[in-house]
Amino acid sequence: MLASTTALPLLDVTGIHKLFPGVKALSDAGLRLYPGEVHTLMGQNGAGKSTLIKVLTGVYQPERGSIVLDGERIEPRSTQHAQELGISTVYQEVNLCPNLSVAENIFIGRYPRRFGMIDWRRMRRDAVGLLARLQVDIDVSRPLASYPLAIQQMVAIARALNISAKVLILDEPTSSLDEAEVQLLFSVLRGLREQGMAILFVTHFLEQTYAISDRITVMRNGEREGEYLCSELSRLALVNKMIGVAADTQEQPQTCMEEGHEAGRTLLRTQALARRGVLAPLDLEIKQGELLGLAGLLGSGRTETARLLFGADRADSGAIEIDGRARTFATPRDAIAQGIGFCSEDRKHEGAILDLSVRENLILALQARQGLLRAIPLRRQQALAEHYVKQLGIKTASIETPIGTLSGGNQQKVLLARWLATEPKLMILDEPTRGIDVRAKQEIMDYVTTLCRKGMAILFISSELPEVLRVSDRIVVMRDRKACGEYRRGELDDDSVLHVIAGEGYQ
Repeated sequence: MLASTTALPLLDVTGIHKLFPGVKALSDAGLRLYPGEVHTLMGQNGAGKSTLIKVLTGVYQPERGSIVLDGERIEPRSTQHAQELGISTVYQEVNLCPNLSVAENIFIGRYPRRFGMIDWRRMRRDAVGLLARLQVDIDVSRPLASYPLAIQQMVAIARALNISAKVLILDEPTSSLDEAEVQLLFSVLRGLREQGMAILFVTHFLEQTYAISDRITVMRNGEREGEYLCSELSRLALVNKMIGVAADTQEQPQTCMEEGHEAGRTLLRTQALARRGVLAPLDLEIKQGELLGLAGLLGSGRTETARLLFGADRADSGAIEIDGRARTFATPRDAIAQGIGFCSEDRKHEGAILDLSVRENLILALQARQGLLRAIPLRRQQALAEHYVKQLGIKTASIETPIGTLSGGNQQKVLLARWLATEPKLMILDEPTRGIDVRAKQEIMDYVTTLCRKGMAILFISSELPEVLRVSDRIVVMRDRKACGEYRRGELDDDSVLHVIAGEGYQ
């Protein structure tokens, strides 16, 4: 059931501005949500989706703008207040108590009482009734932890129904579900839509967007790019609106391999490498002296692939070969031992330790490989730090300067140097140029391509498609957690790669 645009929206959000120190997170953002529809919110990383949801649920208070719910202006001051107003959210990570029963989780904080005591019989009966609305028939007296994640999410939705939610926000609810569980969730959402509920669905998956959505709002750079009927917006058009940037006109770095030069032996090969709900079986090959680019939207499986290859996450099935020998990476230390380095996209939480010096940050991976009992002598630490500061042009007053005082580009160079100090065979670079200025970006990519020409294998992930196209010798395009095409340099351009990502085919 698609709501008529002639009706008044149940939720009308307009002109939302939200500032953080040095960052404009939202600028004139908004959306309209009608009863009886599934409205999908889409955008790349940093587009402002999460911030907007936190404004709607009272986590953040905006500097300007209005939120009108069912004809009345509201100002949610907390998540509890938002729930009382009728806005309930189910997050990617189920925020319930796994040790409590299903019934207790649904009614926690609002237990039915009789003669001053919890009415357990009524609570279990009402919990069964709420779950029946969601086509779920389970033993509500069992602990929540005894059920799979898909059922736990149904319990979270049932809790939202119990507090008489007018608006149900689902923030990345399918990111850890397999295909059967996704279909179960979608069946429930269609039923709630028929009952007249307004549902805001946040996802990165194109297939799921077109399977469940009535309307789509696209956000980009903290602003609402536009609102569209799903039936009137092609996948290619949606991808274009999400990315919304022209090809980079800056000076273009060379590709890794000079004309006529071939990559060396196969360094790494995966066979049906997979993790349930995260990555479909993947066959991948990376050669010595080759830069392999992974292209795709956020959530397509690029970072998930990188984390499996580095041992940061464990695969459920499949195999990894290094130089033709099967290897198992239980931890990142196993990958480091095999000559793999990994620059994470999350520079703040998984990269730089801001209070430590440039020198201390730079030698961390090398020290981890050697072990705590074989401390790297201070003189060697200093020599390494001085070498890479000069080699990479890191702008710092001293190698003892805290890395947190450096610019983002210089921090990124230090993290790159951290892994170069281990002399890796393969470098995995996940968004190495995100959030840094054009010149630093150019310097990093020039250095990376130089390393590749000298024989290092590079796995390169970037949301900037023109950059991936320019520097990659081969490109694997990913969509909705699986590889959907492999192309050699020159076989794709700025237009055709969007067709492949959108799933509209390319010959």
